[in-house]
Amino acid sequence: MKQLAGGIQWAVFLMASSIAAPIAIAHVFGMDPGGTALFLQRTIFVLGIAGLLQAFFGHKLPINEGPAGLWWGIFVVYAGMVGVFYNTSGEALQALQSGMLYSGVLFLLLAAAGVISKMKALFTPAITFTYLMLLILQLSGTFLKGMTGTESAGDLLSIRTAAGSFIVLLVTFTAMKSSRGWLSRYAVLFSILIGWAVFAILGLAPAVRHAPGSWIELPRLFVFGPPVWDGGVAVTALFITLLLIANLLASVRVMETLLKQKYGRTGEDRIRQSSFVSGVNHLLAGAFSAIGPVPISGAAGFVAATGMASLVPFIIGGVLIVVMTLFPAIMSVFAALPAPVAYAVTFAIFTNMVSMAFSELDEDPDKYRARKTAAIGLMTGVGIMFIPSASFSGLPAVLASVLSNGLITGTLAAIAVEQLSLRIRKKI
Repeated sequence: MKQLAGGIQWAVFLMASSIAAPIAIAHVFGMDPGGTALFLQRTIFVLGIAGLLQAFFGHKLPINEGPAGLWWGIFVVYAGMVGVFYNTSGEALQALQSGMLYSGVLFLLLAAAGVISKMKALFTPAITFTYLMLLILQLSGTFLKGMTGTESAGDLLSIRTAAGSFIVLLVTFTAMKSSRGWLSRYAVLFSILIGWAVFAILGLAPAVRHAPGSWIELPRLFVFGPPVWDGGVAVTALFITLLLIANLLASVRVMETLLKQKYGRTGEDRIRQSSFVSGVNHLLAGAFSAIGPVPISGAAGFVAATGMASLVPFIIGGVLIVVMTLFPAIMSVFAALPAPVAYAVTFAIFTNMVSMAFSELDEDPDKYRARKTAAIGLMTGVGIMFIPSASFSGLPAVLASVLSNGLITGTLAAIAVEQLSLRIRKKI
């Protein structure tokens, strides 16, 4: 029963942290409600399968897979190309669907060549600290906008939404710090349920809308058409894959550090196996016309908050997610989760990651070099976050997606600075 409750909590966390991306992408491509629901179904289905494959054959850590933010950005960029480079939204989506397949093949090739294992050496404590802090800083704006009802430009701050979010925050922090083990262990689940009830009382919970159709519906393959060759998307996939590898390495390192420091657990290096599985997961994303998945660094915050470091509840949660996606009625219920509740609970979870980031920085033996590296990476990344995305619109799609992303650009800047410092020191 304890493991089942933990599995339900993992399932709710995965769903709450993943529904925003497919819904937002469906919106920018002008999908109707039926198309949006099916796109959500396929994406969550792939995420559930991806997490299970990693748990059994990849890194074997309790890290859930989420929609890759880089692919999310590429989808948005390519939506703006409809009518310019692509005649219809369907053609653009067909090209992006093929891009997932390109990325999957690249993952497999790079893993087979041993490139990914060599890249792991780049993620020193200073780089991991920089990555985590940029991730937290980048998402904090998204969290607060969602918690105050100001997600779109021109939205006025909603007092009711902000008040409800504050209540959810208090409930989450209280449950996470409770001396009662059962309450702190299932803090995320309780907080989401209570938050949902609070927003229902405030009249801010959206109605559950059941899409017409059969009770059980299997996700379909190649919804946007058969795979096609697109040179632009192929180049984009190459760069995105390399950056997703960096994301994979950071997420695995963060979880390994947490398990070692808090639970004394150490394991074998399974980066290569994890990379192979990431390739398979991207092939699945392409086949099911979904968003490419990536291991989520926030999983470490979830484990730290709940104390659920075992793989068993994680696997149960993954199975539950996969099963739930087969039932449109269940997906409709989850789609009605008030977004501010998800944002507030995730905000509380991510506060644990600030402590993890500084603990990671303390592990670096060369404090001066580590702090200089982190300073340049943070200033670069945060500075880019203040530059409007529209300012990058004149660049090629892949450059626009990468350079407008403060998390990626700041991390790459930190890696470049640290590697340059190490090479100069060797010559001296």
